[in-house]
Amino acid sequence: MSTLMIVSLFLVLSCALNIAMAAGCIAKANAKSNPASILIGAGAAATALTVFFAALQAYAALSALHH
Repeated sequence: MSTLMIVSLFLVLSCALNIAMAAGCIAKANAKSNPASILIGAGAAATALTVFFAALQAYAALSALHH
């Protein structure tokens, strides 16, 4: 892996963590219990990472077609 790929992966992980914290805090503010808030935040982070990795796979597939 190149340095740019590692740095971009850290950026994506940071964004997913921010999304998870925001979703968890919103859930907690809406009177959800702590375990429910954690699960909601984890689900939001997993969704964000899934979208990123799906886009990465689509980009890799398109790049392979052009070469």
